[in-house]
Amino acid sequence: MRLPSLSDFELTGKRLLIRQDLNVPMKDGRVTSDARLRAALPTLQYALAQGAQVIVMSHLGRPKEGVALADQPEVSLAPVGRALEQLLGQSVQLVDQYLDGLPVTEAKIVLLENIRINVGEKANDAGLSKQLGALCDIFVMDAFGTAHRAQASTAGVAQYAPAICVGPLLAAELSALSEALEQPKAPVVAIVGGSKVSTKLEVLEALSQKVDTLIVGGGIANTFIAAADFDVGCSLYEPGLVDAAKRIGTRVQMPEVVDVVVSDQLHADAQAEVKMVEDVTETDMILDLGPQTMAGFLPIIEGAATIVWNGPLGVFEFEAFAGGTRALTEAIAASSAFSLAGGGDTLAAIDAFEVAENISYISTGGGAFLEFIEGKTLPAIAALEARVRQDQLVIHSSEQE
Repeated sequence: MRLPSLSDFELTGKRLLIRQDLNVPMKDGRVTSDARLRAALPTLQYALAQGAQVIVMSHLGRPKEGVALADQPEVSLAPVGRALEQLLGQSVQLVDQYLDGLPVTEAKIVLLENIRINVGEKANDAGLSKQLGALCDIFVMDAFGTAHRAQASTAGVAQYAPAICVGPLLAAELSALSEALEQPKAPVVAIVGGSKVSTKLEVLEALSQKVDTLIVGGGIANTFIAAADFDVGCSLYEPGLVDAAKRIGTRVQMPEVVDVVVSDQLHADAQAEVKMVEDVTETDMILDLGPQTMAGFLPIIEGAATIVWNGPLGVFEFEAFAGGTRALTEAIAASSAFSLAGGGDTLAAIDAFEVAENISYISTGGGAFLEFIEGKTLPAIAALEARVRQDQLVIHSSEQE
């Protein structure tokens, strides 16, 4: 179904309520990575250039519903507002009381305080959804990172706003995901890293039926190594999912892990040692994939036409265990394939190795990215589609009259 876009509307003088994902990493009251803010900029700049009044809503962190900001100041969007001002080159007014209407302001951009503080947000409360819908002329869903949440600010508001559409960022995300997953150019290679199979089992199951080659890394790889009857020592792995790993391995081509980087401790100064998988002892922790394994992976990546990547191959934050993720990141960046990368740790690796310009599309979503891969319907998209069908029925009915 085609969803309305911003370009379908005359925006001059219109109040746009834009749901963005500005949930950025913070430290000591400062934004430490503005990647999501920069991703949101084109939407905001387009709306401003068209003469719209822009109202932005987002969440930050994990606030407690109904608890005053004074009691949880760490979830205030004030630092985000200041960072947006610098990026946009104009003032951004932060408003903390908005459910009963916005104050009169000269600011062209208003940033609503943390939307998840409001009681009823997570429950997709109809009353809260109506209040949000009343703030605008057009609701713009532009937060792919929260599209898998059926909440008042992502789904409920779509029912009550005067008009709805998708923003450019969300449209681009959906287009890139469709290109990589629905009708991809073959061969298709998927790389899935991370700590646990259990958190990505459905993703691995889905990809095993969609791709030509599946590469696993991180703690996930340890479970697959155990499934191949090798000792993983004291490494993070999930013995209860060894059978699931074996099943996935029979469905899709998975290149063999032959060597790993191990240590008996995990910290920045830990001593790393490369071992063949059959030589791992009970005191070893597997913290990265080894150079021989990566030498086998790289030609597969080089020969791919489509690459889907989620998760690092090792503890890349520590230099001793960064080799696998660095080699992977640089190989994807050098590839001529259409490459789609998503997930917080994946974005951190892309930033760390400075290859963002050479990745075809970097998704800002984490959970939404994974659920799309699994083939699940994203609630926020479903809400927009339901509203389009509802409006079409109303128009059709009025025409018959």
